[in-house]
Formats: sequence, structure tokens, C-alpha cells
Amino acid sequence: MLCPFCRDDETKVIDSRSSQPYVIRRRRECLNCHRRFTTYEKIEESPLKVIKKDGTRVPFDREKIKSGLEKACYKRPVSDDQIEKIISDVEADVYSNFDREVPSRDIGEKIFNALRSVDQVAFVRFASVYREFKDVNDFVDELEPILRERLGR
Repeated sequence: MLCPFCRDDETKVIDSRSSQPYVIRRRRECLNCHRRFTTYEKIEESPLKVIKKDGTRVPFDREKIKSGLEKACYKRPVSDDQIEKIISDVEADVYSNFDREVPSRDIGEKIFNALRSVDQVAFVRFASVYREFKDVNDFVDELEPILRERLGR
């Protein structure tokens, strides 16, 4: 670590503390000029990229997930806490299972499966966009397993 005052590279750490999650605050003293200064050490995160259907890569953005879920859950009895839990679960799963890139298909499937147990109407709304339904038959195909499950067949 270079001293910001005399540019000498011999310093000693006087105190270390956590200042924020994953950030360490260090109080240092230069062994040459004896002046003190503070440094912050932070984990360098490599941004996670999402591989879209067309092959393009975009940064992972939890706000996009939130926007899609809010549209699917519009005027449905789904609380903000439930939406936030789905987002947090998906985000945690993605960061724990993928290093640099994640296919958008995997993110969509995780949301799809989480939403199925929260609200079936929101689930079908999300499915219609995610699975790119072309006509009413696509809706019927998606609803058949739900209806069979309800009827106990």
C-alpha cells in the first residue's frame, strides 16, 4: 500500500473493522512519514451476465425480474413480500450455481416454478410471456396439469 502523502510503500495496519457487508476498513500508518490514513478493502465482484435467447449477454438485473413479476401479479393477491422472496430466492440460487454467465431460460424456469405455488393466475400470465404463447391452445396445454392436479387425477 502506497502512502498517499510521501508515496512510500512501507505501511502498517493499526486497526481493521467491517464497515459494510464484504468491506473492511483499515486504519494505516506510514512507517516513513508516520502519517495515518484509512483504506477500504472490498471484494471484487465479477458481474454475472445473462445469456438471452438471441445469444446476447446483458448484466444480471434483479429489477428486471421484479418488473416481470409485478406485471404477472398485477391486481392479484400477491404481496410485495412474496414477490421480494421470489426475487431473493432466484438471485441467491443464480449466484450460488453460476460463476460468470447464466442462461435466461434458467432464471425464467426458477421464477416459473416459484410463481406456480404462489398464485396460479399470475403463474399463467408469466408463462404466457415466458413461454411465448401463440394461441389459446398454448394456454390450455399449460393449464391441463394444474386442472388435473386440482381434480386429483
